[in-house]
Amino acid sequence: MKWQRRINGALARYAGFRIEQVGKAENTSGRPKKAADAMFRPPADPEADRLLAAPVFVISPVRSGSTLLRTMLNAHPDLHAPHELHVRRLSVEFGTGLADKAMAALGHNLADLEHLLWDRVLHRELVRSGKRFIVDKTPANAFAYERIAACWPDARYVFLLRHPASIATSWHEAGPDKRTPAEAAADALRYMKAVERARSALPGLTVRYEELTAEPDKILRGICEFLGLAWAPEMLAFGTPDVVTKGLGDWKDKIRSGSVQPGRDLPRPEEVPESLRNMCRIWEYLP
Repeated sequence: MKWQRRINGALARYAGFRIEQVGKAENTSGRPKKAADAMFRPPADPEADRLLAAPVFVISPVRSGSTLLRTMLNAHPDLHAPHELHVRRLSVEFGTGLADKAMAALGHNLADLEHLLWDRVLHRELVRSGKRFIVDKTPANAFAYERIAACWPDARYVFLLRHPASIATSWHEAGPDKRTPAEAAADALRYMKAVERARSALPGLTVRYEELTAEPDKILRGICEFLGLAWAPEMLAFGTPDVVTKGLGDWKDKIRSGSVQPGRDLPRPEEVPESLRNMCRIWEYLP
């Protein structure tokens, strides 16, 4: 009622408190609950809660060659590697307290429900492809590696690294009107740090962009072995007229011709920005 709201407003202004109905004090913001308010955790019943089996995540910074790797992996008859899916940005909410209570009675919090949604979206994409395993290479997944690991305890991880200075240069060139070279280096470094945190916390296979382009046969065979898959030579001849080449930049023509050539030369040590030197040492690009 209006008179109650007026009294509560006056109490808040002059006494520093207000009257709240019992049972509603936990959400005084007026907004629907979000999954960020809930604890994320592994599935309570994996067989019932997950449709996907052993999804593969390429954890990489921006501009690290992940689209090239995705296209190669997608050429394997058992791997479906679509464009970046950003499923972690799909969210659910409780529109009413009754919905909250109903889901709680089933044992679900908001994070659980979001995980069900993510799994269903990826599973639908996989089923439509007719393949066995899905690969997601969204770079922003590096910032949510803990949640991804909780959602899919059986997930496999391929960590893709590239020389930090090359990443920063490519990130600047991708949007020179959006970020200066210094801003590109700082922004790309956020991704690199997130990838390194994930790489330190999760089991997986680390590959390098420079090695992928120099020795694609060797690196792709290693990935197949890591994933427990038979070697597929078509991964090296992945260029087809209908291949998705958006976002590949200079790699577009090489992919259509089915060839892989080394990328740009590595920067000389003196060309590496000071802000990236420590990451270069961690990733063993500098002594």
